[in-house]
Amino acid sequence: MKTLADFEFSFQPQINEMQIKDLASLGFMEQAENIVFLGSSGVGKTHLATSLGIESSRNRRSTYFIKCHDLIQNLKSAKDEGRLETRLKHYARYQLLIIDEIGYLPLQPGDANLLFQIIDRRYEKKSTIVTSNINFDEWATILHDERVANAIVDRLLHHAHVISITGDSYRLRNHMQQKE
Repeated sequence: MKTLADFEFSFQPQINEMQIKDLASLGFMEQAENIVFLGSSGVGKTHLATSLGIESSRNRRSTYFIKCHDLIQNLKSAKDEGRLETRLKHYARYQLLIIDEIGYLPLQPGDANLLFQIIDRRYEKKSTIVTSNINFDEWATILHDERVANAIVDRLLHHAHVISITGDSYRLRNHMQQKE
């Protein structure tokens, strides 16, 4: 359980602690706004996304966390089994959906269409938190479809809080401390 109380803002001083605490009040969910955490590996994107998800759950809001790769695999399986519509409805119903690690594992051509369907169903209705190590101008490359990538980014960013984290990795710091 990664809570906001456990996050070391002093290690990532460029993150606006007050902004994150304001987001933890969950007002963004009332407005069906999204949050996008961008940054390299180990800077705290997943920790912050998880913390907001925990806060959402504590406030009795339906919340679902899934890695992007797992989401795509689930949707592909559902499509193969003729249950895609049911699965899309499943992911669309949560008040907060957290999609972690867009861009970490390679996507196949056509996977962007599945991701688009989720983002489009939630657009202006429910909040989505996304974490990625890829800047938006590179999403077309990882999604293999510029048109669909632009549509996903457009919907995600229309009502969004984008938080870019450009600090050091917590994991590398912990590894270096253990070696000392």
